[in-house]
Amino acid sequence: MKTLIRGGYIVNEGRTFEGSIVVEDGNIIEISQQSSTTSHGYDEVIDASGCYVLPGVIDDHVHFREPGLTEKADIESESRAAAAGGVTSYFDMPNCVPQTTTLEALNDKFQRANKHSHVNYSFFYGATNDNADTFDQLDATRIPGIKLFMGSSTGNMLVDKQQVLERIFQSCKLPLMVHCEDTDIINRNMAAAKEAWGEDPPVSLHAMIRSEEACLASSQKAIELAKKYGTRLHVAHVSTAEELEGLSPASPKGKGMQRHTLATGQRSLPSITAEATVGHLYFTQLDHERLGAKIKVNPAIKTPVDQFLLRQALTDGRISVIGTDHAPHLLTQKQGGCAKAASGMPMIQFSLVTMLELVDEGVLTIERMVELMCHNPARLFGVQKRGFLRQGYRADMAIIRPNSPWTVTCDLIESKCGWSPMEGHEYRWRVERTLCNGQTVYANGAVDASVHGEEISFNHAN
Repeated sequence: MKTLIRGGYIVNEGRTFEGSIVVEDGNIIEISQQSSTTSHGYDEVIDASGCYVLPGVIDDHVHFREPGLTEKADIESESRAAAAGGVTSYFDMPNCVPQTTTLEALNDKFQRANKHSHVNYSFFYGATNDNADTFDQLDATRIPGIKLFMGSSTGNMLVDKQQVLERIFQSCKLPLMVHCEDTDIINRNMAAAKEAWGEDPPVSLHAMIRSEEACLASSQKAIELAKKYGTRLHVAHVSTAEELEGLSPASPKGKGMQRHTLATGQRSLPSITAEATVGHLYFTQLDHERLGAKIKVNPAIKTPVDQFLLRQALTDGRISVIGTDHAPHLLTQKQGGCAKAASGMPMIQFSLVTMLELVDEGVLTIERMVELMCHNPARLFGVQKRGFLRQGYRADMAIIRPNSPWTVTCDLIESKCGWSPMEGHEYRWRVERTLCNGQTVYANGAVDASVHGEEISFNHAN
């Protein structure tokens, strides 16, 4: 099948220009800086006039809950939400049931996604206190990396003993994505809060319990270990201004931290990188007053000053990737305060349009947004033939229209949990169409459930 996408403003690799894209058999075969007027010779012509055409978003951080927690979400429902939001690829986290900490569990998730995912997929392998010896058995072409919880997890996935951490950082030859919070500090803060406020302290105290100190102590330890062993460290969901001080700006000449160049792009990235999430960039702890535990996440959403400095870091190089940490729970599980309400919120369907709102506010340019949400995830994790609009790459695209107001209502939410912290919010940008491997998976407000994504392949060569 041969498709022409014409008349849109193409945003790619630091440039925006009006042009056309030709897709055949799921691949981009031509990108032209002229808007084609012909429709002859094509099986399908998509008129993108007045729209922006972006590479499909690659979300490096989601929790789709399958297997074992599928009352909240599953691969089918959340990949549908991804498609509706212009997200064409995702990396799912290992803290499901059973945890993705064995080769058998990892293969099981690939089999599930092959059957049910509407967009492209891969899965992080989870580090535990005793599975570092399995890292060498992993097929590095199939996964983005290893996920390590240095805090904020349960069971065997909480790893905070120095000897075990040293072994993991030394053994890991893939990107190591780390959740950084110091459990001892959090436990002390929670005990003090319970003494003052009772067994379920108000959610407004969440940022004081899961404090800046807890984040900073853990991230500093991770950075020290990464430098000691030369580990490619990716710090997940940075939430504090203090953590940013440990991350050198990504200078084009490679000054500051040691750098590596990935095979997927000419531009280099630091060997220690950081992710910011849409939630931490959009909300502050003051929003708990109107949204309560709906925006309770770990690490906690913090002060307006932290938010301001995180936004600054989007453009100075300290933040390399924007993800969502999409983590659905049933609304009944989000009731209560710091101790009882579950942490996590669904955001994948609204991540792109939310960041476009920050583009409108002048926080960053649309070209930089595309770099952070599309290009850099591909560069950092060695994603093959995705993340850019290039000849020979898979045709993953989001076609978005500006100045097209719409309001988030419950009936529009694709996530299985059925709610969003963005309910009632009016957006000015609209995802009109999402193409995954050249197929329209979302258009006219509906997901085509017959479309299935592909397994992502990786090249982690430095």
